[in-house]
Amino acid sequence: MYRGISDFKQGYQPRTNIVKDEKDDLVTDSHSFLARWRNHFSHLFNAHGVSEVRQTEIHKAEPLVPDLSAFVVEMAIEKLKGCKLPGIY
Repeated sequence: MYRGISDFKQGYQPRTNIVKDEKDDLVTDSHSFLARWRNHFSHLFNAHGVSEVRQTEIHKAEPLVPDLSAFVVEMAIEKLKGCKLPGIY
């Protein structure tokens, strides 16, 4: 529905499918266009001969502040003016 309204407002705008092949020539026909993408993703996902696989360390975001006790939280709430949240409204 939204796409139909958008198309109606903007009018007809033809799309062109252009992609470069391995020789950097522009390909416009649909058969060559699809063949180029098929070839590209085939090389991308079926990568054979990857010689070096790096392992990276995963760092977690650890809180630097120790956990607060319930008593500390209750004291902070009691200090608030009229039990309201701090900040500008």
